[in-house]
Amino acid sequence: MMDGPLLISAVLDYAAKYHASKEIVSRNEDSSLHRYTYADAGRRAAKLAHALTKLGLQPGDRIATLAWNNYRHFELYYGAPGAGFVCHTVNPRLFREQIEFIINDAKDQYIFTDPCFAPLVEAMVINLPSVKGVVVMGSREQMPGNILHRALCYEDLIANEPDHFDWPQFDERTAAGLCYTSGTTGHPKGVLYSHRSTVLHAMGLNQPGLFGFTPDETVMPVVPMFHVNAWGVPYSAALAGARLVMPGPRLDGPGLLEIIRAEGVTVSAGVPTIWMNLLNHCDQVGQSVAPLRRVVIGGAACPQILIERFAAHKALAVHAWGMTETSPLGSVSVLSSNHEDLSSDDKMKLLLKQGRAPFGIEMRITGPDGKALPWDGVARGELEVRGPWIVSGYYNNAETDQFTTDGWFRTGDIATIDGEGFMNIVDRSKDVIKTGGEWISSIELENLAMQHPSVREAAVIARMDSKWSERPRFILALHPGKTITGAELRKVIEPHVARWWIPEDYIVVDEIPHTATGKILKTKLRELYGMEHHPQAQKL
Repeated sequence: MMDGPLLISAVLDYAAKYHASKEIVSRNEDSSLHRYTYADAGRRAAKLAHALTKLGLQPGDRIATLAWNNYRHFELYYGAPGAGFVCHTVNPRLFREQIEFIINDAKDQYIFTDPCFAPLVEAMVINLPSVKGVVVMGSREQMPGNILHRALCYEDLIANEPDHFDWPQFDERTAAGLCYTSGTTGHPKGVLYSHRSTVLHAMGLNQPGLFGFTPDETVMPVVPMFHVNAWGVPYSAALAGARLVMPGPRLDGPGLLEIIRAEGVTVSAGVPTIWMNLLNHCDQVGQSVAPLRRVVIGGAACPQILIERFAAHKALAVHAWGMTETSPLGSVSVLSSNHEDLSSDDKMKLLLKQGRAPFGIEMRITGPDGKALPWDGVARGELEVRGPWIVSGYYNNAETDQFTTDGWFRTGDIATIDGEGFMNIVDRSKDVIKTGGEWISSIELENLAMQHPSVREAAVIARMDSKWSERPRFILALHPGKTITGAELRKVIEPHVARWWIPEDYIVVDEIPHTATGKILKTKLRELYGMEHHPQAQKL
């Protein structure tokens, strides 16, 4: 059989050739819309590749981006790796010190920034010795005034370049993208994606029963392009020839509903908090999420109430799991024909699990001795995965603790796997609550608390306990104007868990802190509310 490398440049070439007129719609910082086609994107990515080469970059050099989901960022996704460079997406929501560490660790040569992040870049650039220049991703009219006065203008940079580029052919294992973890327990760690892993991941996403994009759909990645490559959607949508909508920086409920309805978005992907905000807004204004009919939910455990609320809008909520280290697709919870006769409650139990691995990914759970545990839905162990889009080592980092001697990646999640291969994460290893030597799942308790109509968001942490060492405690954020009592909360939880799982108390807060990637920041919650007797605690 013939052989050839799997390269990212071929993905956009394919979309530009076979889906040339399909639209890519972007919402700009000023809320105006930009429209062009895959063919246009292919030509502009070629112009960008010429411009990058003229900047004197060498193969493998890293280019940092600080940008929202927009068409120029899309061009960088293809133009930079296609020309042999590495597109390093940087999360602008991180602390400035973390961003500086990430850029310095990567030794990025250039920074491409949206105009709104130019002040941040201007404040940092003196501390970034590897950076040779900054490119502002906008037109000449959008260039900063006295900020970054020597920065290059993106549109000027590519204006006079040819719109065809002879994409080089090289080893498919060549580095293509770089993304750092959120660094909640230390410095962020870099994950270097190859052309091969990225293309295989995009193909994996499009397997039927997973994301499964099709040419007749309009896909909107709400998950930011600076967070694990927007879960691979900019690549998989192009492979499928799906119409693509980039929502830009406006990700509040009104902003999302507006663009969903105006652009006919049928499929989207994002974290639970984003979708709760959208549904709350829909309830307030009495509108439906239609034409949205399928939503992929990841980044945190999907609560039952979220699946039910989307179902009320005739939209399917698909629960997925992954990490920066898994590119990120690791599993998706989708029912099959042999589940048709299950009761609605049993179907829901499966949908709330993180689901089954796609073809290409293997998973197992192991005990403290490192031995594999049975797939019986009861045994709990650390989840380990391996496959062609799973990290094999961190960039510029010799840490090996997260890798087994026989080649598996240790996720740090505690999970069960049932006889059909449905994986269910019961906790993070660092968040698991141990009471008298027994484990309590904070995720399961959080999902139950979310069933109460007053609860906007719930977190469960371990508090100190003189008798049991640790006990669970609810931290709750309520909907505006709502209240909750301990008896009401207990009534929701009691029928579903063992009595010793139920926390003795709860604390109501205005807001629950989150990491830069939208996950609940439990380290901060434990610091604030982890003492045995807290003055704000109310009895359950």
